[in-house]
Amino acid sequence: MRSTALLLGVVVLLAAGCGARTSKPFTAAGTAPCLKSKGFTGVSRAADKVGFIASFATNGGLHAVSPDNNAVTVAFTADPDEVESTERAFRKAAPPLIRAHLSDVLRSDRNAVVVWTTSPSDDDASALSGCLSP
Repeated sequence: MRSTALLLGVVVLLAAGCGARTSKPFTAAGTAPCLKSKGFTGVSRAADKVGFIASFATNGGLHAVSPDNNAVTVAFTADPDEVESTERAFRKAAPPLIRAHLSDVLRSDRNAVVVWTTSPSDDDASALSGCLSP
């Protein structure tokens, strides 16, 4: 009986840890390989591809094109406290055509600031969100 209770306790502890996300900040290096595996093309962390704002993000920047042909740029800040200032920078630098609908294409998740070219499909947004990784 005692060994059964111990085994059950171990199983419960293991199950509690399954699916738990780490609190480490997301990074461009950790996210890029997953995006490639999900069908995103042109995945790049190069400064000349990600743009000025994302290229200076503490944990890198990346640019990719989704399976639905929607380009996305992600700036990975040091932590969630930097997200607001990075969003402000994107708003200030956005061309007039994008600025008009920036609220539709600018999103954030923890320390990742995401800017799509057009409103993403649910599949694209979900794929990107699922790929965000430390």
